[in-house]
Amino acid sequence: MMIKAGTFFFRYRNALFPLAFALLFFEGTWPVCGSDLVEAWELAIGIIIALSGQILRALTIGLAYIKRGGKKKQVYAQKLVQNGIFAHCRNPLYLGNILILMGVGIAANSLLFVLFGVPFFLFAYLAIIRAEENYLEEKFGQEFKDYCGRVNRIIPNFSGIRNTVKGMEFQWKRLIAKEYATPFVWITGLSFLIMKDTYLDYGYRPGNTHCGPCHF
Repeated sequence: MMIKAGTFFFRYRNALFPLAFALLFFEGTWPVCGSDLVEAWELAIGIIIALSGQILRALTIGLAYIKRGGKKKQVYAQKLVQNGIFAHCRNPLYLGNILILMGVGIAANSLLFVLFGVPFFLFAYLAIIRAEENYLEEKFGQEFKDYCGRVNRIIPNFSGIRNTVKGMEFQWKRLIAKEYATPFVWITGLSFLIMKDTYLDYGYRPGNTHCGPCHF
């Protein structure tokens, strides 16, 4: 079941994921908390979590890139990438995505996203990971099984991460070419959410144009 679900989400994620992300924009109607102080902390914590996800994605792509788009909207891989951040976590790009989504969700203070968006994305990504790993096991066999025995699926093992970073050349051009869209989307979305929240909290207050009594 998970493999079939993962194949479905992998194929149609570009259409389904934005719909789930749109739940964030209902925050004004169903906030998690109405306290200004708590909202400020949620915003700060959410941004930190989202940035940690973006940094993880940047490190992954800059050190050892793996194409996650598949081939003809199907799971596909030419080789089993095991170096770079993939030596510490089998799915660092998806973990980065999850952290970004959770961070933006926390910053947005959206009850709908917490109740429906977060569970949806977690299930979808776990299903996609299961479908991808089933494909990789069938294609690479014992090599992939040995890799799974050394490296965790989701939770990174940062032991030796410094040597990994020092021992590889960071590809800045590849990072910019492959990753510019991700930070643009979530930072732009979060900026609009902050503007929307500010409007809902304080309303539109144009400058006072009344000049008082007029004298001739």
